[in-house]
Amino acid sequence: MDVLVTRKGQVTLPVALRRKYGIKQGMTVTIEDSPTGISLKVTPRFVDLIGIDAERFNVKKTLARLDQIRSEDVDTG
Repeated sequence: MDVLVTRKGQVTLPVALRRKYGIKQGMTVTIEDSPTGISLKVTPRFVDLIGIDAERFNVKKTLARLDQIRSEDVDTG
């Protein structure tokens, strides 16, 4: 599948691939350089990683707790 590269180095992912891999506006993707070329991988969102434990955990509370832990690490740092 061929796509054009803009003057700024941007490419547009075809809609079929965005749908297939669930890529939505604002999501992050990882670009890796390898001996065989460039690969593009979807970076999973934290919310998507909760999976089967979604009923056990509140995403907002979990993120707030992670922020708290990170700030404690910085303070003791």
